[in-house]
Formats: sequence, C-alpha cells, structure tokens
Amino acid sequence: MFMTDSSPSSNSSRLFYWALTSALAGFIFGFDTVVISGAEQRIQELWGLSAGVHGLAMSMALWGTVLGALIGGWPTDRFGRKKTLLWIGVLYFVSAIGSAFAPEIKTFIIARFIGGVGIGVSTIAAPLYISEIAPAKKRGQLTGMFQFNIVFGVLVAFLSNYLLGGIGENAWRWMLGVEAIPALVYTLMCFGIPESPRWLIGVKRDRLSGLEILRKIRPDDSDERLAEKADEIAQSSGTPREKTAFWTKRLKAPIFLAFLIAFFNQLSGINAVLYFAPRIFSMTGLGEKAALLQSVGIGVTNLVFTFLGLYLIDRLGRRTLLYIGSFGYIAALGLCSWAFFTENFAIVPLCIFAFIGAHAVGQGAVIWVFISEIFPNSNRAAGQTLGCATHWIFAALLTLFFPKMVELFPAGYVFLFFCVMMVVQLIWVKMMVPETKGVSLEKIEERLGVQ
Repeated sequence: MFMTDSSPSSNSSRLFYWALTSALAGFIFGFDTVVISGAEQRIQELWGLSAGVHGLAMSMALWGTVLGALIGGWPTDRFGRKKTLLWIGVLYFVSAIGSAFAPEIKTFIIARFIGGVGIGVSTIAAPLYISEIAPAKKRGQLTGMFQFNIVFGVLVAFLSNYLLGGIGENAWRWMLGVEAIPALVYTLMCFGIPESPRWLIGVKRDRLSGLEILRKIRPDDSDERLAEKADEIAQSSGTPREKTAFWTKRLKAPIFLAFLIAFFNQLSGINAVLYFAPRIFSMTGLGEKAALLQSVGIGVTNLVFTFLGLYLIDRLGRRTLLYIGSFGYIAALGLCSWAFFTENFAIVPLCIFAFIGAHAVGQGAVIWVFISEIFPNSNRAAGQTLGCATHWIFAALLTLFFPKMVELFPAGYVFLFFCVMMVVQLIWVKMMVPETKGVSLEKIEERLGVQ
C-alpha cells in the first residue's frame, strides 16, 4: 500500500493496519453518503414525494450526521476511541438493513437518520484516533486515510449504483442494502485495534496502559524517552478547569480555524454535486444511464486526486494544498456557471470533474487532518465536535435546499454562488491559515498559543 515505509518494519505495518481499520469508517461514510444518489429519483417516484419532502428524505442522513457530530465527542472521551469506533459500525449496519427494507417513507427516514448519526460520530472519532497514534512526520498521510476511504467509498457507491441500476424496480433497495457487508467487516476489525495512548494517559489517567501502547507505536524509543512523552501528554491534558474549558479566549484561534474550514468545505457545493450528480448531468441532456456512468467518473476523479493530495500533504503542507484547491474551485465553478448560462452543456462534465479534483487535492485532503491537529489534548474531542458539527450542519442545509434552489434559480446562478464563496475561502487561507505539517500535536498547541 502507498502509505507504508519501504522497509518491512513490523511497527510501520502495525500502525498502518490500525490507521486503516479506523479509516474504514470513512469508507462506509462515503458509501452511505453517496449511494442515495442512484436511488433518489426512484424513491421520489415510488412514494410520490413533493420537492420539499424529497429534500427532507435525502437530507435526513445529514441531519443524523449533525446530531452524531454534536454528541460524538462525549462517547469518544467518556468510553474511549476504540469502543466508539466499534459502535459506529453497528449503526451503519442497522441503517443499511433498515433503508433497504423500508416499506414507506417514515421508516426510510429513520433508517437514514441512524446511519447519519454513525457518520457524524465517525468524523470525530476516526481522524482523532489516527492523529493520536501517528508520528508527526506521517500524521498527514495516516489521518488523511480517512478521507481516502471516504473517496473510495464514494467511488464504490457510484459504481455499485451503475451495476445495480438495471436489475429491476427494486434496484434501489439493493443499492442501499449492500452497505451492510462492509459495515459488518469494519465492526469485526475494530476488535483488533488498541486504545489511543493519548486518551489512556490524558483522559482516563491510565499511564501504565498508555505507556504499553506508546511502546508499540515507538519501539525505538528508550524507556526514558517514552516516560518523557507520557509526561508531555499528561501535562498537555492538564487538570485545572482552565485547561479543559472550551469556549475561552485561549482557544479562539483553533475554534475559528475549525469553524471556517468546515464552513468553506460545504459552501463549495461539494455535497450538492455528490448527492445530486445524476440529476445535474441529466440537466445537460444526458440520459439516466449515461448520467449514472458519468457519476462513476466523479468517483474515479475523486480517488485519483485524493491519492495526489495525500502524497503531497506531508510534503507541500496543508496550507499549500488549500491554495491549490481554492484556485481549482474558482476556475471549475466559474466555467460551470458560464456553461449553464450559455448552454454549452458539453463542457459541464469536464467542469464537474475538475471541481472534484480541486476538492480532493485541497479541502478534501486537508479538512479532517487539520481539525484533528489544531486543538490541545484536553480539548481535541470537543474541537473535533465543533468542526464536524459545522461541516454537517451546512451539508444538511445545502442538501435540503439544493433541489429547491435549482427549481427557483437557473443552474448558472447556483454554481456562480459557490464560485464566489471559494474566492472568499482563498482570502481566508491567505490571511489566517497556519502550516502544521511535520509538527507534533503538543508543539502545534504552543504555536497557536493555547497552552
């Protein structure tokens, strides 16, 4: 695999396996989020849904995600990273079965909501867990595996929808139900990962167990160096109230950074494109089957550029990738808006693919890594909660209103709005975003002045 060291180090393989297992929550996240795109038009026809109810049904998983993101920090801190990751798999499994066998819209909405809760919690627990076990020089790549698996799940969902699209009137049930298989595999794999040493030492105050895990992560370190690292983690976590309080001036910088990176992530329009890709392509005159196939192209583009982003994130850095992504967003969205205004529909698929590539190499590669890095140990779960909740609230709102937006406004105006928001993102990156590549979590805490 592309993330392992060239040497056959058992330590590198072990770290990779632990990170991969946690990141598989992202695979099911990506699959669950996008698989609905192949079923949404059939569901609207089957149950005769109005545009408003249809938007609610399509966005319900995202409202569950909002709840999961809001509450996910609590089980992650209270019960530990490992147990939380395991229960995420259970929620995914229940959602897949419930969605596939839903007899009417209410049951479908509840099942999708349950899966959304799992997604929301996963965006807190999985990147946080990986960032806490990863060495600084590999943290970007290993934590970025969560995003890679999201993208891989998106591709598999698009491909699965394409392959299952012609098997009959109940094809949509198969599209949604196959998610139960990876959900079960992921849940079983979670039994084989250790707890985060930073949680054991900094939250549970179990120094002995934390040192045992640290020794597996850093086998070349002496006992003295491991003890120093444990002391550093404990000191960062602290015990005084001012060390654990979240809404304080001390955390102003990371709070603003987490909120804004999540805000701009969704105001690019990424979830609207992923959720409604077949519909967007159909607006250009493509038939239903051709639109589904073009959607597979989105998944392939996303995967390829995510590989590129993860290759570059620990080389060029987080800030540089956000620059690259911003310029790509602006060009792709601007051209897409022009194409709809002038009815040059032939270039729309190319513009959408370029937009996806810009997202994958920029915001997509950076967001989960960046949020998991910028908060101190005692506030990391709460900071991850803030960033993820912001991300999913705006994702849910966008998905809820997008069908109505394209009814009320020409598509050119919708894409122009997203383009303008990415110009604002570019200014934000220039003015506010720090670089965090290759810096230990405790040193980042010092740089942001949150000690």
